[in-house]
Amino acid sequence: MTAVADRLLARVALTWLTEPGTWSVHRLVDQLGPVAALDRLLDGGAPDRALRSAVAARSAGDDARAVAEQALARTERLGARVVTPDDDEWPARVADLRRLVLPGAERRVDLETAPPLCFWVRGAWPLGQAFDRSVAVVGARAATPYGTHVATELGYGLADRGWTVVSGGAFGIDSAAHRGALTSGGLTVAVLACGLDRPYPMGNAALFDRIAETGLLVSEWLPGAEPLRPRFLIRNRVIAAGTLGTVLVEAAARSGATQTLNRAIGVGRPGMVVPGPVTSAMSVGAHELLREQPEARLVTGVAHVLEDVGRIGDDLAPPTRAPERPRDRLDDEATQVLEALPRRKALGLESVAARAGVDLRTAMRKLSMLEELALVVRRDDGYALAPPPAKGAGAAPGRPA
Repeated sequence: MTAVADRLLARVALTWLTEPGTWSVHRLVDQLGPVAALDRLLDGGAPDRALRSAVAARSAGDDARAVAEQALARTERLGARVVTPDDDEWPARVADLRRLVLPGAERRVDLETAPPLCFWVRGAWPLGQAFDRSVAVVGARAATPYGTHVATELGYGLADRGWTVVSGGAFGIDSAAHRGALTSGGLTVAVLACGLDRPYPMGNAALFDRIAETGLLVSEWLPGAEPLRPRFLIRNRVIAAGTLGTVLVEAAARSGATQTLNRAIGVGRPGMVVPGPVTSAMSVGAHELLREQPEARLVTGVAHVLEDVGRIGDDLAPPTRAPERPRDRLDDEATQVLEALPRRKALGLESVAARAGVDLRTAMRKLSMLEELALVVRRDDGYALAPPPAKGAGAAPGRPA
């Protein structure tokens, strides 16, 4: 077996011995390399008691290297591959997890946030290339029609502009974002919390097949691994660190999607939140993040997202403006003259000038201009506001009745 194959086998075995993200294992691999780190653990030399217990429990019934060999054979049968830092397609950005510190972290899933040792990948795209220009779109499983619409639009718009849409493959917001990207013919990546051959939720099996055909399915777990609850939060750190920014669309008060956004902000990525109706329970978590996280940015569409994650100066969102009306171009004197006309009757020139506080010549000149703009009409008895346009042709040019 070659040195590269030895390192690959060791990384797979280490991933099986302990859950991904375990810092003590990651540090051992940094210090000794994967092969020596595996030897150390199997010899009982784990640096802490918790890790020694975990390794002993896993090793009691199976041989770690034999399990890894079986996993690699199963990976090949699936038409998938294992990607490690030795490979050119490794997504280098996940190394930023080294600097992730979550304030007030007490749970294991919030403390053990080390970079991955390897990935299982299904799909033709090089993993690093797929993540290179990528945005995560995450949110509630129990999404409302509003949230589903927004996530679909974001997925479609981002993919249509050449960005990879990354999410977790769950029901609700995740599925909507993936489907939006697929509909545009763009690239989408689903990062799973289970083995690639154990798609979860099963109701999305057809969606996962579509993603694998044109994008990527990615996991840190060996084939056959079950979707255990803590693994979803472990998985979320990869979504946060591997992308250039994370957009949260709907989240209840207690939502794993909010943890993804916190992890994104923790590694220095833009954390973006789409606001929702204040009456919706699916908006509570999103709105609380906007209140509690000074770094979180409110976004309402693709243009705002690209302004936050795109190249400086190249992806600025256009300023939001109301449609321009003819009266928006009026100077102060013309506005005074227009405002001087009553709603329902005409006035002579002298009366208009007096009400507007301008001389006769100015009043005449401005009334002519207002007539050209179809804001004023001339009658036998003087000048009057133009009637409102026909229904469907826009708002009345004059003052509201």
